[in-house]
Amino acid sequence: MMKRIVSFLLTVIIFFILLNNLNVPLNVNAKNLDKTKAHKVTKRETLREISNQYGNSKDELIKMKITEKEKDLLARLVTAEAKGEPYKGKVAVAAVVLNRLESEHFPDSIQQVIYQDKQFQPVDNGMINKPACEEAKKAVDEAIHKDGEVTEALYFFNPDETDSRWLRTRPVTEEIGNHRFAT
Repeated sequence: MMKRIVSFLLTVIIFFILLNNLNVPLNVNAKNLDKTKAHKVTKRETLREISNQYGNSKDELIKMKITEKEKDLLARLVTAEAKGEPYKGKVAVAAVVLNRLESEHFPDSIQQVIYQDKQFQPVDNGMINKPACEEAKKAVDEAIHKDGEVTEALYFFNPDETDSRWLRTRPVTEEIGNHRFAT
């Protein structure tokens, strides 16, 4: 049991270092642990590789600690993308970003997913810099705590607002408000 706790704590520490893009050795000591474990995080090492090495899923690492700064960024995206949409749609927009964290086709951090080139219009038009509304903050918390139960979608779009032919080819899993959610 103690080894599992130490392993869990080690993955949390590694996650923080990866988020901050640091390259430092980690040493974890605990009572009743036979030996000290050390892991040196390199800049090229992925969260998935580290999680596999220590027996935790990438999803567990991501869900363990999403910083307040990341929650705020996600809530600002939800505010800009889902203004005027029902609450359920706001939760689903946040869930799309979290789902992308779990996909090998997208980056490993909320910031990287949101700022990935040409993914979200509010990044391109500057609306991402406006404060988040309270409903969006609540929606982000719900999406985090529902842990994949909201939607399995990796994309969302408003068919009246997008010219993307590619998005329109994605299999739609559900419609909420004016948005279509797709895989």
